[in-house]
Amino acid sequence: MGLMRKKSVQGMLAFAQTSQGLRKELSAFDLTMLGIGAIIGTGIFVLTGTGATVAGPGLVLSFVIGALACGFAALCYAEFAAMLPISGSTYTYAYATLGELVAWIIGWDLMLEYLLASSAVSVGWSGYFQSLLAGFGVTLPEALTAAAGAVPGKDTLFNLPAFCIAMIITGLLAFGIKESKRVNNIVVLIKVAVVVLFIAIGMWHVKPVNWSPALPYGFDGVFHGAAIVFFSFLGFDAVTCAAEEVKDPARDIPRGVIWSLAICSLLYVIVSAIMTGIVPYAQFAGIDHPVSLALQVAKLDWFAGFVDLGAILGMMTVILVMTYGQTRILLAMSRDGLLPKVFSDINPKYGTPYKATWLIGTVIALIAGFVPLHTLAELVNIGTLAAFSLIALAVIVLRKREPDLPRKFYCPAVPYVPALAILFCVFLMTQLSALTWVFFVGWLLIGLAVYFGYSRRNSLLHKPH
Repeated sequence: MGLMRKKSVQGMLAFAQTSQGLRKELSAFDLTMLGIGAIIGTGIFVLTGTGATVAGPGLVLSFVIGALACGFAALCYAEFAAMLPISGSTYTYAYATLGELVAWIIGWDLMLEYLLASSAVSVGWSGYFQSLLAGFGVTLPEALTAAAGAVPGKDTLFNLPAFCIAMIITGLLAFGIKESKRVNNIVVLIKVAVVVLFIAIGMWHVKPVNWSPALPYGFDGVFHGAAIVFFSFLGFDAVTCAAEEVKDPARDIPRGVIWSLAICSLLYVIVSAIMTGIVPYAQFAGIDHPVSLALQVAKLDWFAGFVDLGAILGMMTVILVMTYGQTRILLAMSRDGLLPKVFSDINPKYGTPYKATWLIGTVIALIAGFVPLHTLAELVNIGTLAAFSLIALAVIVLRKREPDLPRKFYCPAVPYVPALAILFCVFLMTQLSALTWVFFVGWLLIGLAVYFGYSRRNSLLHKPH
């Protein structure tokens, strides 16, 4: 009893009209930059190679399928974000529609997405950063280059660059969203310029013969590739985490979500087509720098430094936005009593959840420093796909239950678009490995233990008013 208890949508709307200490600094442009900052990073610089090994030239279709799954989900996000401009993203929306237990599960899933994605990208950033340093003849002590066991045959103990970048980003977020958005906007413009330059130069080195056969592994390969490169699109949902810090959320959040996803999807499709046109797909096996490989094959080594710079900057903004999203999810769950109050304390000077930012940022940095994260992309994906499916279901439920609620943005063709989002996401979940499912179920069981052991007793909805 009480597990499906819901928060009042009217009460949440009233809450959204009040100031809770977070500063309203973001515009539609800032949100679009935030989305692009989160999306373009590890996906375009690393996972394009991994996807090519299982899909071949069909990687282009893999990206299209991933974009469609995210596109349908993004329209559902946009409706809720415009209607309920409150921190917490899908967790908050589910609390108003599907009940507390489902909201907790979604919040727990999002922790998996943001926490591990931030750590994994920090490790990826470290690799590119060390590569750039090596170009200048600078090398770190072997023990500080990677986590223990991360590199076979090497006595590594701790990934110092990964730890440091995670802590630097944490400090930036702790001292204010205004400062963070300025850094993000500048960095995003630089890395998009690098990607566009790669397209402009690389297109002249494409050999159409490399696109044959177009589907060497059939559609099974295309679907498997889509399940892998789905990681590349993560981040557009983090835009909705910024809802309370947006100047005009009803207008700007839908624009930020849709614009950022559309721009990145187009860039992904073009880049993957050029890469598989320059390099025979089989050569991407075991390569963690596929864009650089394409440049080497095209004899454009002079451009490799720019790509390394783009990768380093790209991953920095992914870490920034994912860590930001994590703190705002915890903020919302703490406000509802499901997590300790420390996660929702707002610093009056900086207007940020200062303590929570340093706490979660330190955890991210330690994971990045001590844990080799070779196989976590699929684990991050399955949690996100589950959350996307549930939020699409929530749109259908709320439209039926409260059709007259004021909505500033309408997801088109309900229930068909949300249904398509659910179908695409569940289908991609079925393409992930059995081991990923085992880990996912284990994570959910831990979350349920926390919920019934702490959160349910401390939930504000379960306390007498």
